[in-house]
Amino acid sequence: MNHEKRIFALGFFDGVHLGHQALLDECVRLARAMDVQTAAITFESHPQSLFRSDVPPLLTTLHDRFRLLLRYGIDHVYPFPVSQKVMSTPWEDFLEELMEFGAVGFVCGDDFRFGSRGEGNAEKLRQFCRERKLPCVIVPEQNLDGVRISSSYIRKQIGEGDMATAVRFLGHGHMLTGTVVTGRRLGRSLGFPTANIELPQGVIVPRHGVYACRAYVGEKSYMAVCNVGNRPTVQGHQVRTETWLLDFDGDLYGQSVTLEFMYFLRPEQRFESLDALKKAVLCDAENTRKFFEK
Repeated sequence: MNHEKRIFALGFFDGVHLGHQALLDECVRLARAMDVQTAAITFESHPQSLFRSDVPPLLTTLHDRFRLLLRYGIDHVYPFPVSQKVMSTPWEDFLEELMEFGAVGFVCGDDFRFGSRGEGNAEKLRQFCRERKLPCVIVPEQNLDGVRISSSYIRKQIGEGDMATAVRFLGHGHMLTGTVVTGRRLGRSLGFPTANIELPQGVIVPRHGVYACRAYVGEKSYMAVCNVGNRPTVQGHQVRTETWLLDFDGDLYGQSVTLEFMYFLRPEQRFESLDALKKAVLCDAENTRKFFEK
């Protein structure tokens, strides 16, 4: 394999959903046929954030986008800053820059725009490649159940708590990575030590409630029960993610934990006593195990 030549997938890839995965599959297929590596571009923040103050929350941080792109077969990820210099680069200059990184072919969606004022598009990319005798694949719009697969549609499902639909359109769980911070250790006193995870800024937080999750700590993964909300039973006020990693025994304080939200178990609720809370959480754990055993 030539490790210096690469097929580039072009996009933002927020959420790395099924539509993106169709594009990445084409990138991997073409790279294997040419015996070269795969690469993808992305942006460090929302591309519209330079021009608008009301950009929607992202589905994934840059860290989680990296993780997912690698999961789906990309060898190299090139994150571009959303700066005046980058966003004002003429579209041809942008592609020429990628060729300096070893690009020998390109894949993009049929609605992808790039370069200054979004003047670059799929047809101009096709023309650029034709003139240089480079392979170019334009991937059409992807649909599921008659609905266009898009980050905005998935964002709406997550915000409403329809995690099952979001997961179907994503092709994986909704991913959030945060750092474990010190809490009040109430869970430990009840028999199930929980990790209070500080959520990243600018990323959509699921509807308040309890979820079945997959939690990643380093290279290991665990089933987990995750509560998103204000913890009303113990008079908490700050929105937080409190997670019980089933079958985990150790100290997580200060560590990075990635949560993959898979299924909405129940709404957040207030219990009359800590004993009632304990019974509910144990039931949540049982339902989480059943979900992953399907």
